[in-house]
Amino acid sequence: MTQEDFQQIAHTIPLQPGIYKYYNKENELLYVGKAKSLRKRVSSYFSKTYVGYKTHELVKRIHHIEFTIVDSEQDAFLLENALIKEYKPKYNIELKDDKTYPFIVVKREPFPRIFLTRRKINDGSEYIGPFTSAGKVRELIEFVKQYIPLRSCKLNLSKENIQSGKFKVCLEYHLGNCKGPCEGLQSLEDYQNGIQQMRNILKGNLGSVIAQFKEEMQQHAMGLAFEKAEMIRKKIEHLENYQSSSVVVSKHLNNIDVFSIAKDDNKAFVNYLMVQNGTIVQTHSVPVETKLEETEEEVLVLVIGELRNTFNSMAKEIIVPFPIDYPDPSVLISIPKAGDKRKLLDLSLKNVAYFKEELRKKKMLQLEGKTDAEQKKVLYELQQYLQLNEAPLHIECFDNSNFQGAYPVSAMVCFKNGIPSKNDYRRFNVKTVEGINDFATMKEVVYRRYKRVKEENQSFPQLVIIDGGKGQLGSAMEAFRELNLVGLTTVVGLAKNEEEIFFPGDAESIKLPWNSDSLKLVRRIRDEVHRFGITFHRNQRSKGAFQNELEQVQGIGKATIEELLRNFKSIKNIKQQSEQALSTIVGAKRAGILTKHFNKEQ
Repeated sequence: MTQEDFQQIAHTIPLQPGIYKYYNKENELLYVGKAKSLRKRVSSYFSKTYVGYKTHELVKRIHHIEFTIVDSEQDAFLLENALIKEYKPKYNIELKDDKTYPFIVVKREPFPRIFLTRRKINDGSEYIGPFTSAGKVRELIEFVKQYIPLRSCKLNLSKENIQSGKFKVCLEYHLGNCKGPCEGLQSLEDYQNGIQQMRNILKGNLGSVIAQFKEEMQQHAMGLAFEKAEMIRKKIEHLENYQSSSVVVSKHLNNIDVFSIAKDDNKAFVNYLMVQNGTIVQTHSVPVETKLEETEEEVLVLVIGELRNTFNSMAKEIIVPFPIDYPDPSVLISIPKAGDKRKLLDLSLKNVAYFKEELRKKKMLQLEGKTDAEQKKVLYELQQYLQLNEAPLHIECFDNSNFQGAYPVSAMVCFKNGIPSKNDYRRFNVKTVEGINDFATMKEVVYRRYKRVKEENQSFPQLVIIDGGKGQLGSAMEAFRELNLVGLTTVVGLAKNEEEIFFPGDAESIKLPWNSDSLKLVRRIRDEVHRFGITFHRNQRSKGAFQNELEQVQGIGKATIEELLRNFKSIKNIKQQSEQALSTIVGAKRAGILTKHFNKEQ
């Protein structure tokens, strides 16, 4: 759908809140979104400038649009979540969390049993949870059974069966783990009281349970049943110890949800702490795959809705690290700066950082400290998968970096025997390329690197990895041809995010086995060149090393320059814009200044 096509239907789009659905020619659902005003939100996709490349690719594929009007933004939010979960559209955020979570079920039957289950069925039973860890659930059940006698048998304890004397008490009764409801030794009211105590413990509300035990202890003491009183005193002591070890910040806090996020390229990681009565009763971290240029706020709002729904949270306060536009007005959004709530947020931030780092380590191969044989084994495996003439004992990898489509630099990292050789890392300020041109930039830095290696008679790597896919690979090969170095080393391209490896001239890519050490090593090399390049780029920017022509134009500041480069990608493209096109981005006054400057230059 072009801008012209959209303009013909724009006036038919309602101004009310609702959800919108984008479809392609094949009637495949591409994207689902929510909006306070459908017309304003959808129109933003068809403006002259796009937020980013991925959004542009989405818009090109839109064939027709459908809308659903709802009563409020909150309803739109809930409907959007439901549709994303059901249809999993290609361009929507994907929550990488396909686990089935365990519940504690209170079975609908006389004298209900409690046990763990992963199947939630509509049988009238009560399901508490879900919980993030089956081990934690079993631990909770065992903890509860230590202090609250509940039956574990599967007998049909109907009123008729009990009255007829059909059952006899078992060993659990004699051990004090059950009060013998099967022989009518425990009333249903007393048993239900134990079930309620169990609910309180699971929800972190130990105060009411301890208070009830203290009352029972006093009654036994007054009746001179000192042994029973002592048993209950020990239960109280254990519960108080459990409570003190579980309360993280303050037992005076009400029910609160705490969320934090760490974002990295097209991946995000979210941590969730469910706090009830000052006790953390749930903790969960999830990875999220972003498909468009979603902000941290957009990702966090969607994941908050999903996780609160999954874990049945009814908390009326949410703690987050920055302001979010949460659509439920009944929920208080807090951004604490100090105190107990800040401690909870800091704890969540620590958890999400740890989770992100652990996932990164699992995906990458660490060969430091390994024996020579262990290091060589991985390299021989990589040699076999890529059909190299010799093991890649020396690998070099190149990557380009720029800031919002401006200020290009490049970086090269070197791995020897599968381990970073940091003395051989190289940084490149681009010298000959005007504007943003990844292909020309790659050619320049590869040419400069191996021209020097050739002139200084240094050793060549057995494998050169070009991060960026076929286009950058072709440019790198141009540099090798101009230096007459083709065939001296193997050069491959690594497709962005897909982890596909391309050889020059090949139409099909190679995918290393997903769980192989070879792929983990390639990931580590790729992530290292990203880290090295971004660090270099950030340092250069902070030093003011980047200068461009726009900085010399009086009346044009850094914020204006960044906005122009974000939209038009290079100075060359900016010069080609009309004054009207520039004014839509930076206003009429600055557009006039720029046009006058460019005309004077010409």
